[in-house]
Amino acid sequence: MQALSFGVKGKVWFELGVYGDSDINCVRSLFTTWVKPRSIKAQAAEEEFEDAAPTKLHGKSSGSVLPYVGIACFGAILFGYHLGVVNGALEYLSKDLKIAENDVLQGWVVSTLLAGATVGSFTGRALADKFGRTKTFQLDAIPLAVGAFLCATAQSVQTMIIGRLLAGIGIGISYIIVPLYISEISPSKMHGTLGSINQLFICVGILAALVAGVPLASNPLWWRTMFGIAAIPSALLAVGMAISPESPRWLYQQGKISEAEVAVERLFGKERVTEVMNDLDAYSQDSTKPEAGWSNLFSSRYWKVVNIGAALFLFKQLAGINAVVYYSTSVFCSAGKVSDVAASPLVEISHVFGTTVASSPMDKQGRKGLLVISFAGMVASVLLLSISFSWNLLAPYSGTLAVVGTILYVLSFSLGAGPVPALILPEIFASRIRAKAVALSLGMHWVSNFVIGLYFLSVVNKFGISKVYLGFASVCVRCLAYSLVML
Repeated sequence: MQALSFGVKGKVWFELGVYGDSDINCVRSLFTTWVKPRSIKAQAAEEEFEDAAPTKLHGKSSGSVLPYVGIACFGAILFGYHLGVVNGALEYLSKDLKIAENDVLQGWVVSTLLAGATVGSFTGRALADKFGRTKTFQLDAIPLAVGAFLCATAQSVQTMIIGRLLAGIGIGISYIIVPLYISEISPSKMHGTLGSINQLFICVGILAALVAGVPLASNPLWWRTMFGIAAIPSALLAVGMAISPESPRWLYQQGKISEAEVAVERLFGKERVTEVMNDLDAYSQDSTKPEAGWSNLFSSRYWKVVNIGAALFLFKQLAGINAVVYYSTSVFCSAGKVSDVAASPLVEISHVFGTTVASSPMDKQGRKGLLVISFAGMVASVLLLSISFSWNLLAPYSGTLAVVGTILYVLSFSLGAGPVPALILPEIFASRIRAKAVALSLGMHWVSNFVIGLYFLSVVNKFGISKVYLGFASVCVRCLAYSLVML
């Protein structure tokens, strides 16, 4: 186990992976009580809180949002698939494109996707506001499909990088508009549950990518098919959004009142049209304040909530989720428990399971409790991982301990640190600062993700995997302390 080298087979390169009040106590209540976002809105003294779904529906409804949530989740699946597809394919595409001995170019093949995602995440909201949610989904399908095609047919590393860049732009846009659309068509009482569905389907997409790599052992050229497969859900997303209702909120904001009523009827039923339209009207009257400038984010009035949003996204990366999963295949194979192709899917199955479990209490208990449980579990499991690589006394059990540590780490992450940060952004940022505060939070997320993806190999080669995991443990301790003190 200690002789584990960096150039392992089956490395995983992905992120596991949308506003405040001037009084931080309102945010503290959000995390520590069983209050719904609309209740938080009532607590704000000077700034309005915008519930991501302004519909408070009671009783039965003849409409249904679930089919359209399902269509939107093709974007989440594609997000996960493009992140995870390079895991099994990297070794084989590197040989095919003659970069097997060049770790730098391999790093760029991986990280270019994240660079594109950074661009997409900063432009997604603007596109959605200009063209509407459903049309933005259809536009987003273009770089997703073209990127998949270029990667599948690439005869040079340059073409592969361009394809990954386009796919990255696509998943960056998806990262914004999938939760945005779902939140705007979902009843408020289901906001947390349906919001976590986005994270769940990201996990499903990653798992699908890992399972898609199973034939690689017998067919080295299968990596091209793996990339090409991503064009199918891209097409399904575009077609599905052509028949999906537009966000009633966006239509109302554009002055398309009659179209908004039609969309509300499709989503919630004819009997709810008046109720939802009244909510939209109330929200519109509350959203007339001018947008704050960038300097306002750092004022005493907003800094605490902005700090929380940015810090939680940064913690997701620095706590080591990517790095732990990078070594899942090697760890499992060293344990002699499973084959190469089954190792990483097993880890991702635990991620899917944890995300599914987390969706149930999301609307019943505060976000803070989930984060504390999540970071505490990550501390214990990453310490176990570090020990499994370094303690000679435990050498006979090192493989088993490493397997257990990896599974527990991913499970712990998926319970809180994974889904909660994206879910709480619509709940803690006031509308005046929302767009810029979200951009700052996502910027922290993608930039740190890109840097880790690009330099992680060099850090492990220099310091060793055990010390790196110990460093992640110290970060997780800080994340736990931050959650206890700041939230």
